[in-house]
Amino acid sequence: MASSTGENGTPVCHVVTPVGMMGYGFDEKLTETALESLVATGTPTAIILDSGSTDSGPEKLALGVTTCPRSSYYRDLSKLLKLVYAFHVPLIFSSAGGDGSDDHVREISEILEEIVTQKGNEHYRFKVLAIFAGVDKAIVLDRLRKGSITGCGKFVPPLTEADVENATTIVSQLGPEPFLGAMDANPDFDAIVGGRAYDPAPYVAHVAHLMKPQLAKASPKEKATIFGSLQHMGKIMECGGLCSDPKSYGAVATVYDNGTFDIVPTLPTSRCTPLSVAAHTLYEKSRPDILYGPGGWLDLTKSRYEQLSDGRTVRVSGSTFHFSEDNAQPYQLKLEAATIVGYRSMYMGTIRDRMWCSLPKGLTGSLSVANLYNAAILVHQIDPLLEQVRSYITAQHPDVSDWDIHWHIHGRDESGKVANDIFLIGEVIAPTQAQARAIASTARVGTMHGSYQGQKATSGNFGFGIGGKVEIDLGPCAKFSVYHLMDLQEGEKHISLPSQERVASKTSSEAPGVRILHTVSTIGLGEKPSVPRHASNPTTKEKPLGDIVKPEGIQTKPIPTAPAGISPNKPSENQPAPTVLGDIARVLRSKNSGPYEITLDAMFETEATYRAVKQSGLLSEASVAAALGVSRDRIVWCGFFDPARAFKVTIPRIRGGKLVPAGGFMEDDVHGSQQHLELYNMKLSEELLANLAT
Repeated sequence: MASSTGENGTPVCHVVTPVGMMGYGFDEKLTETALESLVATGTPTAIILDSGSTDSGPEKLALGVTTCPRSSYYRDLSKLLKLVYAFHVPLIFSSAGGDGSDDHVREISEILEEIVTQKGNEHYRFKVLAIFAGVDKAIVLDRLRKGSITGCGKFVPPLTEADVENATTIVSQLGPEPFLGAMDANPDFDAIVGGRAYDPAPYVAHVAHLMKPQLAKASPKEKATIFGSLQHMGKIMECGGLCSDPKSYGAVATVYDNGTFDIVPTLPTSRCTPLSVAAHTLYEKSRPDILYGPGGWLDLTKSRYEQLSDGRTVRVSGSTFHFSEDNAQPYQLKLEAATIVGYRSMYMGTIRDRMWCSLPKGLTGSLSVANLYNAAILVHQIDPLLEQVRSYITAQHPDVSDWDIHWHIHGRDESGKVANDIFLIGEVIAPTQAQARAIASTARVGTMHGSYQGQKATSGNFGFGIGGKVEIDLGPCAKFSVYHLMDLQEGEKHISLPSQERVASKTSSEAPGVRILHTVSTIGLGEKPSVPRHASNPTTKEKPLGDIVKPEGIQTKPIPTAPAGISPNKPSENQPAPTVLGDIARVLRSKNSGPYEITLDAMFETEATYRAVKQSGLLSEASVAAALGVSRDRIVWCGFFDPARAFKVTIPRIRGGKLVPAGGFMEDDVHGSQQHLELYNMKLSEELLANLAT
């Protein structure tokens, strides 16, 4: 068992992440207890967390709305500022408001000011840095014309000038350099409100800020090791306690000066294991071994995961970071933007027939009335009925162009099995909201009164008016339009300091350049604590991290030495024998990997099960492509990942046979979390079952 000193390394800092997303809420007591224990060690401690994602679709960028309600940010930031003041630790977060736009950086900064002016907070006084990630369209157009912009992913379409011009706002995923520059220029900061950034960026920057003297003397190999550790730590920590079992709200990391780090959940009844931490590198990424980001890529092929003596903490080492510039490649930032493509309205209701049935998919009115009487009457004719509705709309609205309608049909599966009722949602898109509403109304009337063979319910085909609404306006429909990598020029990856901004060239003949701006402000009327933020003699060498942050007085059950549960390849009397992949997988999930990809993971409980599946050939590129209904040339990445006993496959998002980004018209799973069933249902061979039994 490894010692608690990081294999003779010295602790550089502790990082506390209360929750994986600001605005989601967190357990203040657990975070407070962790900070109390960590600050007492004398090692520099910080609160760092993420606030952004493209998971919830393009609306934030296109419409300027935040991921969570304003009240949710106010609640979380009120708790966090209380902790910042009580423990004199810095607060750093990125992608303010969800999209990290300049407007949302300002809005979240305003929330901080509101909090410090509230009655009872007169003692607060904080130095706040705001970092902006917005990119001027002129810069993007200039780089596009120079051929310095490429799609971020195999199936991202080429960027056009129209995409840039029609975008509401464009943000860049900042790397750690702007955060590091702001910290170096203002080492006495209390909080940083970051614009859109690569999720690990603020984590990397904070530790690099503390390690600046060591990094200045480090060799290229040492830098690769240290930054590999920092990037890997940030990748895990930005999701809070998702890397633990069971999932915790938050997590704590300790980073050492030799390129290792420890990680433990804040929830005392949860623990990190080598398997749970290694498995997290698969989460929402196209591949588990090489992770690309601003300025290079993180190489996890030689990463090691070790359980420490407390049974809750895992030590990670062996990760490396390859700098783009060291490999004669340009530093790149990912650009994100969305645009409004129309307005949507919808109608919804239920269609009920007399019984369950299972008939061939696509069955139409060719059946006799007698046969229809003995089956579900309308549900198997719903497709031709809806085509009638489309024709009816065309006839009734000849003056409207560029409209479309499609239907979400819940209650039938791909095999053709249909329940005795289905839930129907008609979704319309049109150039204006009034036109969308009118078409939805026409569609509802056509659905309700359209005729079909064997019809008996002549008073109306379906029930509608849920919540008293017959049509529902959904407002503007947004679409991701920019998700591309832009090459930077010398110096553009760093923050622009005030002196640099004053001397920036105003010559119109000179091509525009990227300038990452920031502001410095002091909020509150109180006095800053006079005690130093960091003690000079760290003392965390005595016991593992999990023992340091374990809350006192909380009753916990003993944590088993191995995950509890029935082994999937040895069913009990009440557990049926496995027949499909989902029966033997410990975890089987799907998730978006950016707006243009879906990634699917299958993880296995035991090494024996994993090896049996890996050697069986069940999960080959060809078989998985067939199961998912895609051609092999649309596989982005496919393979096994031994450290997590896992298999991963990544494919592009496809809807209606077309490549599409997440969100927008007819989206019904923007998170991508319900796309795993085809993988789940892959049949196990007799040979594999025999191997599992032995």
